[in-house]
Amino acid sequence: MATLLPALAFQIFTLFILLSLATGESYYGFAKAINRRELGLWKEKFSHFRLYWHDILSGGNPTSVMIVPPPQNSTTGFGIVNIIDDPLTEGPELSSKLVGRAQGFYALASQQEIGLLMTMNFAFTEGKYNGSTISVLGRNPVFHKVREMPVIGGSGLFRFARGYVLASTHTFDTKTGDAIVEYNIYVMHY
Repeated sequence: MATLLPALAFQIFTLFILLSLATGESYYGFAKAINRRELGLWKEKFSHFRLYWHDILSGGNPTSVMIVPPPQNSTTGFGIVNIIDDPLTEGPELSSKLVGRAQGFYALASQQEIGLLMTMNFAFTEGKYNGSTISVLGRNPVFHKVREMPVIGGSGLFRFARGYVLASTHTFDTKTGDAIVEYNIYVMHY
């Protein structure tokens, strides 16, 4: 009997290991490894979107509102924070087809130039991307011709998204601060 117990324990342990390998599941405390195919993560896609971002500070229905004003001595607006719910359209005209909204905030984060910290979700409202988002977080030196910012994630059809955006100012009204910016989004997603 004394020699039978270690042999039985070894067989039970071996059976447990084989069953774990057969199911493809490995638990490590509170986490487990999963098969990518179970989540539909086997075929990666590459997509390009060109959208126009309308940042409207003027008028009776602004889409960008200052929530933190700058200090008195700032020449670059350093410290300003704006919250946004900006329309995203197919063309540069505000009247063109609305495809989503850019929701988040930007802060003037440079003391040497007009440089923004952009934190926003492109929340799509049209077509097969309706309900999906692309998340952007990065530095935007607004007076550079082209600015690059990373795509750091997304939701819906853009789960596990990664990539970058290129932003180019289409128009900027120096009197009102209103701007239209062309965004080219290059994103890898499943």
